[in-house]
Order: sequence, then C-alpha cells, then structure tokens
Amino acid sequence: MGKKFITPDFMLSTKQAKKLFHNYAEKMPIFDYHCHLPVKQIAEDITFENLTQIWLYGDHYKWRAMRTNGVPEKFCTGEATDFQKFEKWSETVPHTLRNPLYHWTHLELARYFGIDDRLLDTKSAKYIYDKASEMLKSKEFSVRNLMKKMNVKAVCSTDDPVDTLEYHKKIKESGFEIKVVPTFRPDKGMACENPITFNEWVDKLAAISQTDIKDLKSYLTAIKKRHDFFHEMGCRLSDHGIETIYASDYTEEEITKIFSKIKGGSPLSGEDQLKFKSAMMIEFAKMDHAKGWTQQIHYGAIRNNSSRLFKKLGPDTGFDSIGDLEFAKPCSKFMDKLDSTNQLPKTIIYNLNPRDNELVATMIGNFQDGSIAGKIQFGSGWWFLDQKDGMIRQMNSLSVLGLLSRFVGMLTDSRSFLSYPRHEYFRRILCDLLGTDMKNGEIPEDFELVGEMVKNISFNNAKNYFGIKLD
Repeated sequence: MGKKFITPDFMLSTKQAKKLFHNYAEKMPIFDYHCHLPVKQIAEDITFENLTQIWLYGDHYKWRAMRTNGVPEKFCTGEATDFQKFEKWSETVPHTLRNPLYHWTHLELARYFGIDDRLLDTKSAKYIYDKASEMLKSKEFSVRNLMKKMNVKAVCSTDDPVDTLEYHKKIKESGFEIKVVPTFRPDKGMACENPITFNEWVDKLAAISQTDIKDLKSYLTAIKKRHDFFHEMGCRLSDHGIETIYASDYTEEEITKIFSKIKGGSPLSGEDQLKFKSAMMIEFAKMDHAKGWTQQIHYGAIRNNSSRLFKKLGPDTGFDSIGDLEFAKPCSKFMDKLDSTNQLPKTIIYNLNPRDNELVATMIGNFQDGSIAGKIQFGSGWWFLDQKDGMIRQMNSLSVLGLLSRFVGMLTDSRSFLSYPRHEYFRRILCDLLGTDMKNGEIPEDFELVGEMVKNISFNNAKNYFGIKLD
C-alpha cells in the first residue's frame, strides 16, 4: 500500500494538536450517553460469525452509500450471502473518499482488528474479511469484550416505555463492569396521527403498567408508572426523535377530549394532533424534571421519504434526510412554558440542519439558570452532521455563542459495536481545532489549561452532568 493511512497523528495537523490528543484525549474513557445498541446482545455477550454481521447488518449509512454506488438492494438488505454483501461494500469503499465512512471504516479496521497495512477495496476484501471474521469468532471479540477494549464506562440505550427492560436487568445481575442503562423514548406515546397504531401501543402500556387506561388521567398515570420503573432501573435520560418541537396552546379540558377521541378510534384534525403532541411533551418534561433526568431532543429529520422502499423495507433503512421546519418559536415557547414554573429539566438539543447551529447555540443561553454548569446543551453533530465539517461547525457555533468548555461531548448514536472509534474521531477533530487556535495565538499555549478542557469534553463533563454513578 505504501504510506499508512491511519497513523498515530491521523487528522492532527499541528504539534499542539498532537500533544493535546496523545497527552490528554487519547486515553480518556468513553461515556456513550446515546446509542441504539441491541441490549439483548450485550446481555447474552454474543460473538458474530463474520465481519458482515457486525458491520453491515442494520447500518443504513453503508446501505445509502452502496445504493448510490449502483449496488442492487439484495446486497444491502436482501438475500445475498454475507460475503457477497461484504464484496459489494468493499467495491463501494474507494468511492467514499471525503465521506466520513472512509475514515470510520479504516479506523474501525485498525482499532479492533489491527488491520492498518492496507486499504479496503476489491483486492484486499477477502484478506480483510477472512482475518476479521476469524478474530470475531473468538470470545475475546464478544460484544462485552469489544466494549471493554474501547475503554467504555457507560452506555445509555434507547428504549420504548413498554419495554420490559429484562435484558438490562440481566446485565446488571451479571456484574458487568460497564454501566448499561435505559433511556426513556416515549415517541409512540404522542404519535396520535394513526389511532389504530396508537391504541395498540396504549394497550401494551396498559398491560405492562397494570393500569386500566380509560381516560387521559389514567393514561398519564400509566406512563408515570413506567417512568418510575425506568428510574429504578438506572435510567436518567429521556429522548425524543421529532421533526420539530410541538408547542401549540391547549387546555387540560381539550386534551382530555382529544384523548377520548383517539381512544374511540376517531381520526384527529391536524390542530388536535399538534395540541396533543404539545401536551405530551410538556408532561414528559415535567416527569423528567421531577427526577433530575436529562431530556434529549433530536429534531429536524424527514423520515421514510421513499414510500415505495419504506413499504418494502420499513423504517431506519436509509431513506431519511434533513428537514427545514420552523424551530425557533416553538422551541422558545416550549422551554419558556416549563421554565416559567421552574420545571425545565436538563436538556440537550440536537439539530440536523446546519442552518440552525447559531439558532440553537443562542436559544440554549436563554434558559441557563445557574443551577448546573451547561444545564441546557447544544448536542454534538448528529446523524448527517456527525462528520468533520458538521462537528467543527457545531463546536464553532457553541464556542462563540456559549461555553464549549461545558460541552458534554460525543456519542455514537449507533447500532454497531464497532462504532466506538467515532469518539476517537471526534477527539482528534476537537484537538486539531484547539491545537490550531494555540498555534495561531488565538488561545494560550497552556497545555494544563487547554488539556483539562479536552479531558472534560471527552469524558468528565458527561460523567458529572448525567448523574449516573459509574462505580
């Protein structure tokens, strides 16, 4: 191959950046406070039969790239063999130059399998597939050992309120040294646009909470029971995946009537849908505040754009994009309503449209109240923005309009156990950004000062912010 691609100083362009990364960031543990890892696989400590199973199954980032490269669907989500799928991925990788997938691919091969002596392409595909697949069969490469190898200390999964959390309980009882806790994701509890699917979910909620849900009051009681149960299981975060924040005006009487309509199977008007969603967001936030949780708001995605392929393949298969709905006014109204009664919980806002960076960076400053450092957070570059340009733009906006030093840093937001080098990727970008400032004289060349900031953003801020004990 010639010169190695993934070197110790990969993406570090100054001597200051190199010192910041190697002396302060590199060995910091990982606090992965938002991900979609399958908890059942952690509980059972599974191993994978081959590289395709751990790397390509469920990875819509790779599927999008493969489709764009002219790869038929059978090699993405279809009936092709695992090696055939890997071959098509190896054909695609050289065409991902300047896409973060190229960086992630080679970082993951290097960090997990020690493969840093060649690039992935059609010529190296069989060698890499065979070597990595053979290593994966070893218990040393079970999912728990992969997490330990990456120095992970805490993982927050993403869970429906009707989930039994049985696998979280098994992990806890097993004595696994990495903290694995649930996150309360009540999106289906406000998805009133389809009365049939909503009522199916309400039936599940009634059963698991042992509550006779007949009206709005009993519905909220059932949700509160699940919220309490999640708290007992170590949960300290909630999460919303929404197009925008809902903040329509409503009265309790209106929401009571609207819930009765849904329960009776009647479709709602657009106005009633917005009122119900707005009311539920307020109720969820008040529950979070009462328990000292952090609410996460992931907004800005337009999902399942291809109706044809959504019908064929379902959600989370690579047909989502950045949206452009109004955000500033509803966000301000939502947060002010909670703040006015001193019930605004710790909040992280993740935007998907980079046009909103400065908007979010200034919005969070409106609701800092001095009760905790960085109470309202501008979340890290998310989804289409968790790449070099997206991360730098997010950190630059936060730096000039807020306090980068109080930022809780990176997360994987991934379904793959091979995604932890994304934390390293983020740290290299952070250190290069600060190192360049040091070189240019824009911040002091004081490694004790700046290095402490790097360590805090890499791990310590998250550890202190979320209130999850790691001992």
